[in-house]
Amino acid sequence: MTLDFDSGLLMHVTSLPSRYGVGELGRPVVEWLDEMAEMRQGIWQVLPLGPTGYGDSPYQSPSAFAGNPILIGIELLLEAGWLSEAEAIPLTGLSADRVDYERLIPIKSALLQTAAQRFLRYAEGSPAHQRFRQFCEQERDWLESYAVFTALKERETLRPWFDWPEPWRTYSAAEFARARALLADVVAEKQVIQFFFHEQWGAMRAEAARRHIRILGDIPIFVAHDSAEVWSGRRLFQLDESGQPTVVAGVPPDYFSATGQRWGNPLYDWPVHERSGFEWWARRLMRAMALYDAVRVDHFRGFVDYWEIPADEPLATKGQWRPSPGHQLFKALRDRFGGTLQIVAEDLGVLSREVAGLREAFGFPGMRILQFAFGTDPGAPTFLPEVYVHNTVAYTGTHDNDTVVGWFHDQGGNSTRSPEQCEKERRYCTEHLGIPGREIHWEMIEVLLGSKAGAVMFPLQDVLGLGTEARMNVPGTTSGNWRWRLQPGKLTPDIKQRLRAATVAAGRNRVLEPAGAPGA
Repeated sequence: MTLDFDSGLLMHVTSLPSRYGVGELGRPVVEWLDEMAEMRQGIWQVLPLGPTGYGDSPYQSPSAFAGNPILIGIELLLEAGWLSEAEAIPLTGLSADRVDYERLIPIKSALLQTAAQRFLRYAEGSPAHQRFRQFCEQERDWLESYAVFTALKERETLRPWFDWPEPWRTYSAAEFARARALLADVVAEKQVIQFFFHEQWGAMRAEAARRHIRILGDIPIFVAHDSAEVWSGRRLFQLDESGQPTVVAGVPPDYFSATGQRWGNPLYDWPVHERSGFEWWARRLMRAMALYDAVRVDHFRGFVDYWEIPADEPLATKGQWRPSPGHQLFKALRDRFGGTLQIVAEDLGVLSREVAGLREAFGFPGMRILQFAFGTDPGAPTFLPEVYVHNTVAYTGTHDNDTVVGWFHDQGGNSTRSPEQCEKERRYCTEHLGIPGREIHWEMIEVLLGSKAGAVMFPLQDVLGLGTEARMNVPGTTSGNWRWRLQPGKLTPDIKQRLRAATVAAGRNRVLEPAGAPGA
């Protein structure tokens, strides 16, 4: 990713205010982009845009390529005539404070199915239907397998594919074609829903570009076991004959968890990928480049070596590091995509010298988290702002961190930090940065704005000065995450003006004014 001394904000689409139970595409995004431009923020970072999976996590998606249907803008479907106002009323009764996935997903899924059926019935011969046919052809390599997979999953009452009866469980070209024909109507509906996402997201990208705002996306390194990609491409993963992983992904004990994290994703069969010239990865990165201006690759160290946990081990502590062909992979991708390969490497955690070497060899910016600079992590000194180099994206925190206010005022006991450690970090933070700590979120934001990092990013919760209650995710937990939403009116004119002034003073103001916004 080319860094232009930018400043940006991290907030997922689901967190935007809207009438329909979840942040979604359309007016909520346009209004957000206007606010970003008003605050002079040039990068909008989102979490993975795929359908959510286990624990509502965007990092456990049933597809590495598809868009998340719950992000589709209901208002845009109303304007297009595919839904009526009366049909959308059930969504308006959902919580505006948090995303209630349990109630949201069934209601919205039914509405999207209705809209797709109407599109298929009435759009024939229209320009929209012509664009739909072009979309299906252009995205055929992933769209058909995803549509058939989700259609079969619904037929099998949402059971994971490895619990389906034969012949569906064991993928083959012949059985795929039979399922495609048997479930043709449902498959077509799934394709239309992905078309809705494609059209709406493309329009939002154009709105961002018009304001000179770049979108930084996110792709997990691993894919979910219960996904279209594993079902249709078992040879690419380390699975046994029944389709179960023999080893799974995770990380050893670290800052977030004393026992490590057992993610449970199947691990890649890297020799198979290498023999194909990393074709699957090329298609995955091509899809990411169609969605974003640049992409953050999660768990970048996994391209040097990955933590392999035996599938029958319940904890992540009993694992081992295994090598990955990262240099060969990124050389193949660079040869294929050249300078269009815009990647930010999430190079956090316990790192080896080889991880930095891989990132530097390909010129990828790394990440630095200011919260990590004051703790017990052996790499803490590298997170201090005075040592940042330009090819760095620096954060107050990420979606996995507590908010700055929550972190600073933590009394210990609810995390890996003791009360004594929390107090030690507070004292070190204020003394080293030379700040009083009375407005810790603004003080840390201003420190990063004045650093040499090529880009600085702030979760919106930190700009708002919110506490732990606004945290997006607690790593190692499987419930209650990914639900935070911005409340209307909380991003006040005073807050926007303060961030704008600080950004302009730091020389990081590279976006256009929205129409009707106040002058600089």
